[in-house]
Amino acid sequence: MQHVEFIDSFTFESGEVLHQVPVTFSTWGKLNKDADNAIIVCHSLTANTDVNEWWPDLLTPGGAFDPADHFVICLNVIGSPYGTVSPLTIKPSNGKPYGNNFPLPTIRDNIKLHKVVLDKLEINQVYCVIGASLGGMQALEWAIQYPDLVKKIIPIAVGASHSAWCIGLSEVQCQCIENDPNWNDGNYEPEEPPKKGLGLARMMAMISYRSPQAFHKKFNRQINDKTKDFDVKSYLKHQEESFIKRFDANCYITLIKSMDTHDITLPGMTIVETIKGIRQDALVIGIASDILYPVNEQYFLSDNLPNSKMVLFDYPHGHDAFLIEVEKLNEAIKDWL
Repeated sequence: MQHVEFIDSFTFESGEVLHQVPVTFSTWGKLNKDADNAIIVCHSLTANTDVNEWWPDLLTPGGAFDPADHFVICLNVIGSPYGTVSPLTIKPSNGKPYGNNFPLPTIRDNIKLHKVVLDKLEINQVYCVIGASLGGMQALEWAIQYPDLVKKIIPIAVGASHSAWCIGLSEVQCQCIENDPNWNDGNYEPEEPPKKGLGLARMMAMISYRSPQAFHKKFNRQINDKTKDFDVKSYLKHQEESFIKRFDANCYITLIKSMDTHDITLPGMTIVETIKGIRQDALVIGIASDILYPVNEQYFLSDNLPNSKMVLFDYPHGHDAFLIEVEKLNEAIKDWL
């Protein structure tokens, strides 16, 4: 079931303050009498809160997050076009969308805002926080920011900070959008958004989400019967067309720049000291063929987390393996829990 909670005011790490802040979230199951059976599922970059659609094997009777046993909640992140405050949100003071004047949210901003919702729901303890990619960043921050609230974490296909490699990829995607003739410094008309730039950014992202092995197996040098061109080009074109129908350019730039802020290092500490200070039980999952967040980043986490187990998914799909091998993901989580 989907819900919307309005927060009277929220202060970003940058110091900027927004009022009447909506937070969209979906829930399954019920809180028990001790309010300690909550599981937070953190979604990835362009996903929505419909966990039942992208991780159906986990959110089902007998699954790792069986709603009969757990209160499962997925909260939409700041900047997303799927309901939580974003560039598309109408600013109360002038009745217009925030647009390119929307403040840049950090990963910690998301956790701080989502914690307000948890307090309103009177959740006493979170049994587990799980997330992949952007979701994994949130899982790590939940553990650090609220150590007494969160019992277990499962970060998947993510590192302790956003690497120069990822930041570089983010910047090229931003440039794709910002060089679209319709961009207009982010002040584009709703009827004429920078579709071409957004589509190009999506095509580049899709390449980074997979692996050379996956592309070779799925497409090789096959020719599409309709287009008379390489199958891989048709695939990327399809991804472009479907994405620009459901996403907003300002939102996309906000989200990828927000991911660039990811660095769990606490003030006055090294990144290793910060990781070693995470006391929760942790299941770290890496994907052998991931070119976006290589497995050395997950081993770095696991080697320094005091109470961790590392699981390697040796599949050829690339980063998106966490959305493809869902049955295997469910098995790994069930075994660990």
